[in-house]
Amino acid sequence: MRAFPMLLIAVALYNVAAFGGHLFNGAEDMGTMLDASYKVTMFSGAVWPFRLGDFLVLFAFVMLFIEVIRATRTTKVEIYNHAFSTLVFVAALVEFLVVPRFATSAFFFIVVMCLFDIVAGFAISVVAARRDLGLGAMDDGHHHTGAI
Repeated sequence: MRAFPMLLIAVALYNVAAFGGHLFNGAEDMGTMLDASYKVTMFSGAVWPFRLGDFLVLFAFVMLFIEVIRATRTTKVEIYNHAFSTLVFVAALVEFLVVPRFATSAFFFIVVMCLFDIVAGFAISVVAARRDLGLGAMDDGHHHTGAI
């Protein structure tokens, strides 16, 4: 389960909304469906429309956070996770570029988060691996003895 890319859940939820959303709220147009909102009255009296698209982006942020935390491990499972995350990014990018229902700002942000997951995952893994191998002590080219 650790190799499972969490952002796949966000992409899958968007796919459910894009291809089966009309079953839930009758909207045929993806933009109309993403704009469906729950209105929250703030203490100031202003009304904040919290849209389905906003929820999907918020959910993807939570999944990205989990992925970043998981990237600090340096086991073989994380290598598989990075590979699967790359596949999720490629699939999401293709959907964004080719499928009209995916040409929305909400899905664009999810695609960008998939890209950040890959880049951050590899960068964090390299830093963690250097730390695990003890190479972090040689950052300035000198070996530190630990003495002050």
